[in-house]
Amino acid sequence: MIERYTLPRMGAVWTAENRFQKWLDIEILACEAHAELGIVPKEMAQAIRQKATFKVERINELEEKKTKHDVIAFLTNVAESLGDESRYLHLGMTSYDVVDNALVLQIREACDILLEDLAGLKEVLKTKALEHRKTVMMGRTHGVHAEPITFGLKMALWFDETKRNIERLKQARATIAYGKISGAVGTMAQIDPFVEEYVCRKLGLNPAPVSSQILQRDRHAQYMTTLAIIASSLEKFATEIRNLQRTEIREVEEPFAKGQKGSSAMPHKRNPILCERISGLARVIRSNAFVSLENVALWHERDLTNSATERVVIPDSSILLNYVITKFTHVMKNLTVYPERMRHNIEATGGIIFSQSILIELVKKGLTREEAYALVQENAMTSWQQTSNFLELLLGDEKIRSYLSEDEIRACFNLDHHLKNIDYLFKRTGLG
Repeated sequence: MIERYTLPRMGAVWTAENRFQKWLDIEILACEAHAELGIVPKEMAQAIRQKATFKVERINELEEKKTKHDVIAFLTNVAESLGDESRYLHLGMTSYDVVDNALVLQIREACDILLEDLAGLKEVLKTKALEHRKTVMMGRTHGVHAEPITFGLKMALWFDETKRNIERLKQARATIAYGKISGAVGTMAQIDPFVEEYVCRKLGLNPAPVSSQILQRDRHAQYMTTLAIIASSLEKFATEIRNLQRTEIREVEEPFAKGQKGSSAMPHKRNPILCERISGLARVIRSNAFVSLENVALWHERDLTNSATERVVIPDSSILLNYVITKFTHVMKNLTVYPERMRHNIEATGGIIFSQSILIELVKKGLTREEAYALVQENAMTSWQQTSNFLELLLGDEKIRSYLSEDEIRACFNLDHHLKNIDYLFKRTGLG
């Protein structure tokens, strides 16, 4: 199923071809480092760089039918492309001196793609925020009408969160960009530290200050939990679109292509299927992050409980997040916004959304908060239950009129009052 969600660039990162090429690059660099130390003849290191090749099909065949070990199958296949030089491959190294460094390189490539994806989404959200800076809509808490906001402010909120997610991913990329070539249990007993320094420098990695047989899995967990946080943000955004697209609200609508069908039974249906898909896939990414946390605690200097799971959860989460960001960017770029419907919904509750403004004005006139709250709430509840106009109820309330004039009451129903600091909030988010 994962192939359905694989986009070409991200898919290429996780191919067997890319993985084995990185393994070969690491083995060649290790040979060159040994040649610098005089342990491997330089002509042999040069020959290995020139001649060493592999074939994915042959590696799979050797692993399945003979070695039952992927790295040994790989080394056997590479040796088939060499002559006597093959004896210099993998000197003093353990499997994860190759596997871990290659995985880090793949994760780094995935990070770069995801960072590009997030940068694209950030720009789309910026455009929407600026376009709808003053598009007034209903703000809701607990799903209930609260006070007016603007759709642009909602987009500014998402823009700011996306900026944080970009920084989180950059931090995760920096944390994962460490390599190790320290041998079977990390002591470097069988390999000179120079080899690790040389290989890591050539790969653009930092040598891990200390390692066991593997790089420690807290690094990978930070990457995976970062993906989970980003996916959760996207689910939050998508869930809001889904809610705002509900028939009773219908303030926005995700793209619906010509000829698209919403239901096999009901021709009228226009369902938020893309946002629903995003919400569903975010759950998979979060569950994979839990696996990465379980992988932190391994036995002694290593065991294999992390190995099989990482082959699934790290590529899958990277691929899924790439897909989810891309799809949500498409949704936002082509989102239909209904400002008139937003206005209609603001007016649907007869003005009770201005209750706090009345409350504050009464407090200013000398009432206690409790007294003012009781007066306003009584009228608001009547408006709720009888669908009466809140303004008219207030104007007809003798107790309230003893404190507030008609003009003072009407002034509390001014939408512009709720927009007065929107520009200030935009500046704080870097939107100008």
